[in-house]
Amino acid sequence: MNTPFPLTKRGAEKLRAELQQLKAVDRPRIIAAIAEARAHGDLKENAEYHAAREQQSFAEGRIKEIEGKLSHAQIIDISELEPGGKVVFGATVLLADEETGAEVTYQIVGEDEADIKSGLISVGSPIARALIGKEEGDIATVIAPGGEKSFEIVEVRYI
Repeated sequence: MNTPFPLTKRGAEKLRAELQQLKAVDRPRIIAAIAEARAHGDLKENAEYHAAREQQSFAEGRIKEIEGKLSHAQIIDISELEPGGKVVFGATVLLADEETGAEVTYQIVGEDEADIKSGLISVGSPIARALIGKEEGDIATVIAPGGEKSFEIVEVRYI
């Protein structure tokens, strides 16, 4: 993970908030649970102790993962860019299905931020790869597992 990867400003803020939660709330709670479980005696057969140690391992791993991601992330504030009407990382795109006319809105975000239910698609997804570089009025053809689909780019916003 030495190459920088894109992350929106909002995505970086969410990761920082999770990191703060892990360090300031979860870590001290887990340490206290381990200390309490140790006080109960024999550690070999102490399920509370083993469960707390497992939680600690998970929390410490997640802290390291988030710190690594933030240190290698290229944080992009889309509101400061002037992409000139093109679909770029961070752009919010309104699409119309060429067959059905159904409209859908997606924002192109980093892999860690993707949530299709919220309309956030990963920059590496087939739809995002088909959209990047196109402009309003262009047709984007997406080769997906379900077959080929065409979308008209109705609107591109940078919010």
